[in-house]
Amino acid sequence: MEVWSAGRFPSGITPELLQRAHPSVQRNPILAEVFHRAGLIEKWGRGTNRVAEMCRAAGIPPPDFAEIGGAAVVTFKVPVSQPGGGPESRPESEGSLATAVIRLLQGGPISRAELSKRLGHKQVSGQLKVAMKALLAEGLIEFTIPEKPGSRLQRYRLVKTDEGA
Repeated sequence: MEVWSAGRFPSGITPELLQRAHPSVQRNPILAEVFHRAGLIEKWGRGTNRVAEMCRAAGIPPPDFAEIGGAAVVTFKVPVSQPGGGPESRPESEGSLATAVIRLLQGGPISRAELSKRLGHKQVSGQLKVAMKALLAEGLIEFTIPEKPGSRLQRYRLVKTDEGA
């Protein structure tokens, strides 16, 4: 998972420096003060170190920090699902969303916008896009117009299996 933020790291801060103790350079002092008063920041200049510690405690590698094309980028290397796993093996929210998509597609082909609407969303969310991409990759759903995946007329349908026939 990557998190992108427009703008470079503050002057004097490098991606390598963020992996160890480093000076705190606040980009938005007002927002930093709000987080500090809310108890979300315990100490200035320790946030990236705490994130790395939390990753290690969760059994995943610490994040990578980089500057790419004028943006600050943090990359987390986390498992998305177990090999061969279906929607049930995903984290709760993603699994629930994938399961809901499959349930809606049982009624026939639907566009992504219509799926989003039926799920009660105002617009197509990033989570829905991720869930649908995973379902496509797993071969559980397919495009109705495979030669034009970006078509405005595109719909999605469940893949027919021999199990239910």
